[in-house]
Amino acid sequence: MGCSSCSTGKGGQPRGCKNNGTCGTDGCNKLTVFDWLSNMALPSGQQSFDCVEVRFKNSRKEFFRNSEKLPLSMGDVVATEAASGHDVGIVTLTGELVKVQMKKKKTDWEDPSLPKIYRKASQRDVDVWTAVRNKEEEVKKKSRELAIALGLQMKISDIEYQGDGSKATFYYTADERVDFRQLIKDMARAFNVRIEMRQIGFRQEASRLGGVGSCGRELCCSTWLTDFRSVNTSSARYQQLSLNPQKLAGQCGKLKCCLNYELDAYLDALQEFPKTDVKLQTRKGKAICQKIDIFKGFLWYAYEENSANWHKLMLDQVQEIIGKNQDNVKVESLEEYASEIAEEDTKREFENVVGQDSLTRFDQPKKKRKNKTRKKRNHKRATKKRG
Repeated sequence: MGCSSCSTGKGGQPRGCKNNGTCGTDGCNKLTVFDWLSNMALPSGQQSFDCVEVRFKNSRKEFFRNSEKLPLSMGDVVATEAASGHDVGIVTLTGELVKVQMKKKKTDWEDPSLPKIYRKASQRDVDVWTAVRNKEEEVKKKSRELAIALGLQMKISDIEYQGDGSKATFYYTADERVDFRQLIKDMARAFNVRIEMRQIGFRQEASRLGGVGSCGRELCCSTWLTDFRSVNTSSARYQQLSLNPQKLAGQCGKLKCCLNYELDAYLDALQEFPKTDVKLQTRKGKAICQKIDIFKGFLWYAYEENSANWHKLMLDQVQEIIGKNQDNVKVESLEEYASEIAEEDTKREFENVVGQDSLTRFDQPKKKRKNKTRKKRNHKRATKKRG
């Protein structure tokens, strides 16, 4: 992701907006919405939509009513209504698309209790907002020390200050219920602000902190993923993945969300395959399914008495055997079906753009010239001796 402020600087190096995810054009943030109606004029007589979308720290976005009819555009810093005092955020969307977003988030735009926008942020508001944002890391470190001193089994992962600096929200994760009443008293005494503790899950923690996954890309939960669907080991079984918790778990310690991305495609493909608990009846014994290759249409079966020796069969062959078994007919053995499959050559020959020429093809003419010069010299020497 990038914005117009992140263009190339001197010497070809990226200049960067140096705003750490809070750039004014909202191009480096999570769930950025492009306002494709910004250059279109409203029909005559129609009033512009009076609600705007405002983004705060990380991915927290809320809707506010522009009751003062302020001329707002994307990237404006505004002071908004809060439970007590005011908060400071950045406008991310205005106009008719806000109505679409509110409908998507199931927010009623006709609700009279919808919070309001007070004003465009003054320089003093921005200075206070920047000052409290800069000390969040120091406060987080101190709050963790207070929690450890009290022996609480919790992890404070993130802190968000209100724009006016009167309130701080502490996000934490814990396996069990935590009694943090004494912790709130100690933090209120140490930081001199109102404290709000909010427990989040491990997936929400990874979404707020961000990171790079095993695929080499940014975490899906920190870039575009909004809902966290349940993921279980059956998703890995359907995709024929090894049940290795170290490979299947993400940075949050839970199963990776991407295990559900292609699950529906695998379930559709598996409908053509027989169930793995179906046994093949042969004269040599019963055979159990050991492995399935969905892409190539191969199945591997092994006898119950000899599970180490696998036999490779095609899908139509397995269906033929199952059809005969349903008619109370046992096939001779799996070997006669496996012998019909010609072993494919798994080696792939790669060709370069210049053909299968040798890398020293340009040196060959030079060797020929040397041989010719040597022949000429030897011929001259022979003629001189004869003369």
